[in-house]
Amino acid sequence: MRKITAGLFISLDGVVENPHEWHFPYFNDEMGEAVGALATSADTMLFGRETYESFAGAWPEREAGGGEDAGFAKALGDMRKIVASHRELTFTWRNSEQLRGDLVESVTALKAEPGGDISLSGSVSVVRQLLAAGLVDELHLLVHPIVLRKGLRLFGEGETALPLALKSSTTFGTGVVHLVYTPAAAPGDAGYDEAKAHLVQGQ
Repeated sequence: MRKITAGLFISLDGVVENPHEWHFPYFNDEMGEAVGALATSADTMLFGRETYESFAGAWPEREAGGGEDAGFAKALGDMRKIVASHRELTFTWRNSEQLRGDLVESVTALKAEPGGDISLSGSVSVVRQLLAAGLVDELHLLVHPIVLRKGLRLFGEGETALPLALKSSTTFGTGVVHLVYTPAAAPGDAGYDEAKAHLVQGQ
């Protein structure tokens, strides 16, 4: 079974919208290494339409430009890229195709195919649906030390609880914290009576 890894830039108050407007001041070698590892550890990338269009509007030109990020751009171009969209799409970026059918059913089938891991970058709506369906194996959150106060948040209100287990945490020099979560069982019922046993007693 192939593993799906989702990665997002996120603010302290949970905003994931338009990270290009606020995350670049925090981008350093540590974050570059983390982002590069997320992308290049997979052989397939899964996108929502808007995120795909953002990538496709930038990376092919960067590959052709031959700059310092051309190698990473080529690696993205060489990967299989699958786009979830209700619209019929046409593609100019090589190795791109449209996901057909119901999202959850199609991604379940994709996970069962032979191949390497699947990377999911941004694409908040897709991440939400796949998390709810239990199809995301690792959730990587690059938490930035900024409170944006407005914008789309990763998790909206009214959704069912989603238990997660912290797999690892790494703090970068810029104050960004790289948190890696995996699915977890519900923690069970507990209240103050259970918690008070762990309080430090007065001397």
